[in-house]
Amino acid sequence: MDCRITSRQFDWGYNRAMRITVDIPEEFAQDIVPEGADAARLLLEARVAAAYREGRLSMGQVRRILGFATRFEVEPFLQKHEVYDYTVEDLREDMAGLDQLLGARPVHKTA
Repeated sequence: MDCRITSRQFDWGYNRAMRITVDIPEEFAQDIVPEGADAARLLLEARVAAAYREGRLSMGQVRRILGFATRFEVEPFLQKHEVYDYTVEDLREDMAGLDQLLGARPVHKTA
Protein backbone atom coordinates (compact mmCIF):
# COMPACT_ATOMS: atom_id res chain seq x y z
CA MET A 1 0.00 0.00 0.00
CA ASP A 2 1.50 3.29 -1.08
CA CYS A 3 0.69 6.16 1.24
CA ARG A 4 2.09 9.58 0.42
CA ILE A 5 1.87 12.36 2.97
CA THR A 6 2.54 15.94 2.00
CA SER A 7 2.23 19.00 4.15
CA ARG A 8 2.06 22.77 3.78
CA GLN A 9 2.00 25.39 6.49
CA PHE A 10 -0.49 28.24 6.54
CA ASP A 11 -0.47 31.38 8.64
CA TRP A 12 -3.99 32.31 9.71
CA GLY A 13 -2.78 35.42 11.50
CA TYR A 14 -3.47 34.17 14.99
CA ASN A 15 -2.30 30.62 14.52
CA ARG A 16 -0.22 28.64 12.07
CA ALA A 17 -1.77 25.56 10.53
CA MET A 18 -0.44 22.65 8.54
CA ARG A 19 -2.35 20.97 5.73
CA ILE A 20 -1.57 17.28 5.38
CA THR A 21 -2.61 15.26 2.36
CA VAL A 22 -2.85 11.48 2.58
CA ASP A 23 -3.17 9.43 -0.59
CA ILE A 24 -5.00 6.15 0.00
CA PRO A 25 -5.44 3.65 -2.83
CA GLU A 26 -9.06 3.71 -3.93
CA GLU A 27 -9.47 -0.01 -3.37
CA PHE A 28 -8.89 0.53 0.39
CA ALA A 29 -10.52 3.95 0.81
CA GLN A 30 -14.04 2.56 1.24
CA ASP A 31 -12.76 0.26 4.01
CA ILE A 32 -11.14 3.15 5.86
CA VAL A 33 -13.69 5.93 5.34
CA PRO A 34 -17.44 5.20 5.29
CA GLU A 35 -19.32 6.45 2.24
CA GLY A 36 -20.52 10.02 2.69
CA ALA A 37 -18.15 10.73 5.58
CA ASP A 38 -15.72 13.64 5.57
CA ALA A 39 -12.46 11.70 5.20
CA ALA A 40 -10.25 14.56 6.38
CA ARG A 41 -12.33 15.15 9.51
CA LEU A 42 -12.60 11.44 10.27
CA LEU A 43 -8.84 10.92 10.06
CA LEU A 44 -8.14 14.11 12.02
CA GLU A 45 -10.48 13.06 14.82
CA ALA A 46 -8.95 9.59 14.99
CA ARG A 47 -5.43 10.99 15.30
CA VAL A 48 -6.45 13.65 17.85
CA ALA A 49 -8.21 11.03 19.99
CA ALA A 50 -5.15 8.77 19.83
CA ALA A 51 -2.79 11.62 20.75
CA TYR A 52 -5.02 12.56 23.71
CA ARG A 53 -5.19 8.93 24.85
CA GLU A 54 -1.37 8.77 24.70
CA GLY A 55 -1.09 11.95 26.80
CA ARG A 56 0.43 14.02 24.00
CA LEU A 57 -2.47 16.51 23.83
CA SER A 58 -4.40 18.29 26.56
CA MET A 59 -8.17 18.71 26.56
CA GLY A 60 -7.69 22.37 25.64
CA GLN A 61 -5.55 21.43 22.67
CA VAL A 62 -8.15 18.90 21.52
CA ARG A 63 -10.80 21.62 21.77
CA ARG A 64 -8.78 24.08 19.68
CA ILE A 65 -7.68 21.56 17.04
CA LEU A 66 -11.22 20.32 16.45
CA GLY A 67 -12.81 23.78 16.65
CA PHE A 68 -15.02 23.14 19.66
CA ALA A 69 -16.26 26.26 21.44
CA THR A 70 -16.09 24.79 24.95
CA ARG A 71 -14.56 21.85 26.79
CA PHE A 72 -18.10 20.49 27.24
CA GLU A 73 -18.02 19.55 23.54
CA VAL A 74 -14.77 17.62 24.06
CA GLU A 75 -16.21 15.10 26.55
CA PRO A 76 -18.75 13.56 24.11
CA PHE A 77 -16.04 13.48 21.42
CA LEU A 78 -13.71 11.55 23.74
CA GLN A 79 -16.51 9.17 24.73
CA LYS A 80 -17.32 8.55 21.07
CA HIS A 81 -13.69 7.52 20.60
CA GLU A 82 -13.72 5.45 23.80
CA VAL A 83 -11.23 7.67 25.61
CA TYR A 84 -11.99 7.86 29.31
CA ASP A 85 -10.04 9.84 31.87
CA TYR A 86 -11.15 7.71 34.76
CA THR A 87 -8.32 6.08 36.65
CA VAL A 88 -8.34 3.44 39.36
CA GLU A 89 -7.48 6.20 41.82
CA ASP A 90 -10.55 8.17 40.66
CA LEU A 91 -12.68 5.07 41.31
CA ARG A 92 -11.22 4.65 44.80
CA GLU A 93 -11.93 8.29 45.62
CA ASP A 94 -15.49 8.02 44.31
CA MET A 95 -16.12 4.84 46.27
CA ALA A 96 -14.72 6.44 49.45
CA GLY A 97 -16.98 9.44 48.90
CA LEU A 98 -19.99 7.20 48.32
CA ASP A 99 -19.19 5.17 51.45
CA GLN A 100 -18.92 8.37 53.42
CA LEU A 101 -22.19 9.69 52.00
CA LEU A 102 -24.08 6.46 52.63
CA GLY A 103 -22.55 6.09 56.08
CA ALA A 104 -23.72 9.59 57.01
CA ARG A 105 -27.36 8.96 56.11
CA PRO A 106 -29.69 6.98 58.34
CA VAL A 107 -31.31 4.04 56.63
CA HIS A 108 -35.11 4.07 57.00
CA LYS A 109 -37.16 0.96 56.46
CA THR A 110 -40.77 1.22 55.43
CA ALA A 111 -43.32 -1.32 56.54
